[in-house]
Amino acid sequence: MELRIHGMDCAEEVAVLKRELGPLVGGEERLAFDVLRGKLTVSTATVSAEVVARAVSRTGMKAEPWQDRPQRDGRNEGRRRLGRRLTIASGLFTAAGLAIHGWFAGGLGPALGSEGSALANGVPLPAKLFYLAAIVTGGWFIAPKAWFALRRMRPDMNLLMTVAVSGAVAIGEWFEAATVAFLFALSNALEGWSVGRARRAVEALMDLSPATARVKEESGEERQLAAAEVPVGTIFVVRPGEKVPLDGTVVAGRSEVNQAPITGESLPVAKEVGDGVLAGTVNGSGALEVRSTKGASETTLAKMIRLVEEARSRRAPSEQWVERFARLYTPAVMVLALLVAVVPPLAFALSWESWFYRALVLLVIACPCALVISTPVSIVAALAAAARAGVLIKGGTYVEAPARLRAIAFDKTGTLTRGEPSVVEVVPLGEHDEAELLARAAALEARSEHPLAAAILRHAAEQGVEVRPAADVQSLPGKGVAGRFAGELFWLGSHRYLEERGQETPEVHRQLEAMSSAGRTVVVVGNEEHVCGLIAVSDRLRPQASETLAELRRLGIERLIMLTGDNEGTARAIADELDLDEVHAELLPADKVEAVERLVAGGAPVAMVGDGVNDAPAMGRASLAIAMGSAGSDAAIESADIALMSDDLRKLPWLIRHSRRTLRVIRQNIFFALGVKLVVFALATAGQATLWMAIAADMGASLLVIANGLRLLRSR
Repeated sequence: MELRIHGMDCAEEVAVLKRELGPLVGGEERLAFDVLRGKLTVSTATVSAEVVARAVSRTGMKAEPWQDRPQRDGRNEGRRRLGRRLTIASGLFTAAGLAIHGWFAGGLGPALGSEGSALANGVPLPAKLFYLAAIVTGGWFIAPKAWFALRRMRPDMNLLMTVAVSGAVAIGEWFEAATVAFLFALSNALEGWSVGRARRAVEALMDLSPATARVKEESGEERQLAAAEVPVGTIFVVRPGEKVPLDGTVVAGRSEVNQAPITGESLPVAKEVGDGVLAGTVNGSGALEVRSTKGASETTLAKMIRLVEEARSRRAPSEQWVERFARLYTPAVMVLALLVAVVPPLAFALSWESWFYRALVLLVIACPCALVISTPVSIVAALAAAARAGVLIKGGTYVEAPARLRAIAFDKTGTLTRGEPSVVEVVPLGEHDEAELLARAAALEARSEHPLAAAILRHAAEQGVEVRPAADVQSLPGKGVAGRFAGELFWLGSHRYLEERGQETPEVHRQLEAMSSAGRTVVVVGNEEHVCGLIAVSDRLRPQASETLAELRRLGIERLIMLTGDNEGTARAIADELDLDEVHAELLPADKVEAVERLVAGGAPVAMVGDGVNDAPAMGRASLAIAMGSAGSDAAIESADIALMSDDLRKLPWLIRHSRRTLRVIRQNIFFALGVKLVVFALATAGQATLWMAIAADMGASLLVIANGLRLLRSR
């Protein structure tokens, strides 16, 4: 059950809703809140939406069914507009009351000074009426929530502010009562505006994909159709400069596509027939015809949006700590304020009026909003910045985890390497040259779908070698292939097949052994008389692998480990090239799980980086699972805690730096919010702080910690 909650603008309201709805739905763990979007998710089938909505209304908030793309001029916007108008009215009424008060008292100085007498009749009636209007307009949305908190005997910041304002009126501090009401309303309005920036940053993901697609009919005509209504397999046209509406495969045209909105890649990627494109990416200068491969709700972008939304309900450790602290903090401060109001007059015969006023100041500064809002805003800003950079983080707890890593285990194929074989060396023998050797090998492999054949054909094309398929081609299972090229019989096979033919010489044997020990697969090409040459094929390292691992060491990662199912020779060759600390080869999936468990048992946080499919069991045992997203691989995105959408290993150091920066910002916010309160506590106890100073300090702290958290949106 998903509901939009009107009036849920702060973690305080979340606490109220938990207390009210928790017993109704079978426990608080069945409730998930998204403060930034005003969304409540209830995981239960035992109560209806109507029952939940009635319970929400008792708290002073409103609930209605959730819509993914609400109208901007809906009820929530209307409520915010009314709140802004009431805040402005409260400020104007306060200023008017002070002006009238000053006119009767002979100046603003005497007017403010007369407040010190704390006598209700020290304020003229016209000024009282304006001050009262300021209090009513400023507290229009606060009073219902305060009444609910009082009835439930659950003190919150709204009750604290209401008690402070009422107490100030009771002792004749009309100006300060009006000022507190106005500043608290202003604080809520500014807080809502600041939090709205983070909300809009995340919701910008939803605007990446166009709502319509230009579908091509069988007749060749084009018509606009809602993206959600386009069936899988339909051909649609993407004109130059347009956004791609759906995931699909290019069937006609050639262009460069900007994939930065999804994968974070800085340069456009060339796309031609057979290449895949992702919804939300931006077409370049050429028109493309694309066959859709997924519905609108199943595109990579749609899944990213869902995962980011779900991530905000998984709270970070810092966020959980702040919530537990605030739960005890507010009632403790109310007890402290009561003691400050009562103990000095009773025990030391001091002024009731003076110490009651100091207690009111304590109530105002006790508002925990700056503390509880700072962490979720920082976490959401960090999630949004990471998504824009092509790093999909699936929860607040995973934002903080990379900062604590001390060891990282990597899968080899598809992670440290490209995951596809490539020709790395061509060694012609005798009187043959490289082009001649490639032409014969490519001719024999022209109609094969084997990965090694694809590597040879790709390399031949890159070298400009013309490929003419061989005749009478015969497959030799487990050995190789044979066929006629220019009327002459040639064969292509493994080292073992060469030995079977009895054509191996000591020199060829030494070359084959040297190439194999370097972790390469060697293909031998020959004819009936001799060996024509050798072609070495290997899974190439990603170009940024060495650079990334060096950067990880500079960031303090102590152990870099490779886990692979490949043979020992290949694994050792790659480990030596990358200067890895450990390498474990010829591992089955269960062996990888055991290796990760041994690493985790060492006590230090360990990340496992893999392709998200065959490495899933091992990734599940690691402290943090990071998937290479294969530019949109469904399994990779869904199986890990974090997905690198562009398969760019350089995002790993960025992720660790981003995580550490997020932790620094959260700690800064917590220490600053608590520090401001301690300072004002001390001033209030010494009688040096006033009500309006307390609310101004609290409002300033709230805005500063929010602004500090929003700095994370600029992370690149």
